[in-house]
Amino acid sequence: MDPEVLAFVTVRPEDPRAPYDQIRHQILDAIADGTLLPGTRLTPVRALAGHLGVAVNTVARAYRELEHAGAVSTRGRNGTVVEASRDDAGRHLGEAAAAFAAEAARWGIDEEAALDYVRAAFRAR
Repeated sequence: MDPEVLAFVTVRPEDPRAPYDQIRHQILDAIADGTLLPGTRLTPVRALAGHLGVAVNTVARAYRELEHAGAVSTRGRNGTVVEASRDDAGRHLGEAAAAFAAEAARWGIDEEAALDYVRAAFRAR
């Protein structure tokens, strides 16, 4: 396994998101843009934590949340492996958007107001 597979991941103190969330988002972005392909083995938790200067539990939480989302799977001693692809990312986002639109409609929120909520959520990141 190439230990540099996640060399692009960084944790920025000025980012308002928690470190685990920064890690999680960067890995999801890399899956979405095709940088990380299905079958790619991620850097081991301890190695990535050392590289980033964060606690092992920080990276472990990011990996657990990615696993819960179906983006990766943990295979014991064989490590954590990317399961999702760029197509999966688009499909998941499409499903989330459809659910959001349906929820907005249930609350009587029109499209422009619903988009304002999405924009506010992006700004809050």
